[in-house]
Amino acid sequence: MANVLDIRRRIRSVRNTRQITKAMKMVSAARLRRAQERALAARPYAQMLTNVLRSLVSRAEIIDPETGEPRHPLLARRPERTILLVVVSGDRGLAGAFNANIMKAAVRFLQSHQSQNIDVEAVGRKGRDFFRRRYPSAPPRPTAISESGTESLETPRWERAGRVQIVGEHVNVLGKLQFSHAGELGESIIERYIGEEVDAVYLLYNEFKSVIAQRLVVERLLPIGEIGGHELAQAEEMTTEERRHAVEAAAHAGVSPRGADTAAIDAHAAQFGSAQVDYIYEQPPQELFRALLPKYVGIQIFRSMQESVAAEHAARMTAMDSATNNASDMIDMLTLSMNRVRQAAITKEIIEIVSGAAAL
Repeated sequence: MANVLDIRRRIRSVRNTRQITKAMKMVSAARLRRAQERALAARPYAQMLTNVLRSLVSRAEIIDPETGEPRHPLLARRPERTILLVVVSGDRGLAGAFNANIMKAAVRFLQSHQSQNIDVEAVGRKGRDFFRRRYPSAPPRPTAISESGTESLETPRWERAGRVQIVGEHVNVLGKLQFSHAGELGESIIERYIGEEVDAVYLLYNEFKSVIAQRLVVERLLPIGEIGGHELAQAEEMTTEERRHAVEAAAHAGVSPRGADTAAIDAHAAQFGSAQVDYIYEQPPQELFRALLPKYVGIQIFRSMQESVAAEHAARMTAMDSATNNASDMIDMLTLSMNRVRQAAITKEIIEIVSGAAAL
C-alpha cells in the first residue's frame, strides 16, 4: 500500500491537472461564444444570397427548353463514378470523441461507395493524419504541352494512386477562419467539377445550431439541387447522454445550451425571394445566376467550416468539464485513501506503545 507521502504527491498532481482542464473548459466556452457570434454575423449575407438566387430561379430560364438540360454546369447531374469527399475535422485533440466520430462517419461513407473512386479533401490536421495513414496521396496533375512549348487545353489522362486517394490538405485554417480559405477551396472544387474530374461533391462536417442541437452530416454540395436546401446522404444525431453532458458543461461554463432564436428574422428575409415583384435587373437574370452560383458554393463551404469550429469548441468544453469532474472525484477518493492510511499508521503506533507498556 502507498504511504501518505506518495498519496499527497498524487493529490497535488491531480489538482494541477484539474486546474488545467478547468481553464481549458473556460477558454473553450469563450471561443464557443465567439464562434456562435461569427456564425450569426455571417448568416444575413448567406440568407440574402440564397434569396437572390431563389428569386433569379423564378425569373430566369435555368433549364434549356430544347434539350431539358440545365444551363449552368453546377446544376448538371451525371452518374457518380468519381466522388470528392471534403472532410472537415479539427486541428487539435482533447475534444472527446469529436474527431473520432468524424473519422467513423468518413469510413462508413467510403464503405457505402465501394464501386466508386473517391478523392478526399482533408480540412483539419486530425483528418489529414487519419487519411495519410491509410490512403495514398494523389500524384500531381500533369499538364499537356503543345509543340510550340505552350500549355495545351487538352489535359492528359491523370493516373490515380488508388481507389481512395488524398487530393488536398488544409491544415491550420480553422483557428483563424477567413472566407478566403473557403473561397479558394470552393474555386478548386468548382474547377474540378466543371472539368468532369469528379461527378459529385460531398461535405462531411458537424452541423451546429446550439450546444444541444448538433449532428454529424454528409451533405451533397455538387450538383446543386434545391437552392437553400440540404441534400443529406448521412446524418447522426446526438445521443441523450451526450445532450445531458453538454447541458451540464454549458451550465458550469455559463453558456446558454440553446442558440439564439432567429426564426422571425429568417422569415422576414425569406420574403425577398418569394415576393411577387417585377425586379429590374441591370444584367440579364441568366448572367446574374451564373455569376452568383459559384459564390453560393463558397458560402456553403464557409458555413460548414464555421459550424464545425463551433461544434469542436462545444465538444472540447464538454470533454474538459467531464475531466474536471473526474479529477474532483479522484481527489476525493485519494483523500479518503490517505486518511485511511494515516489512521492505520496511527493505530499501529498506538498498539506498539500499548504493547511496549504492557511488556514492562
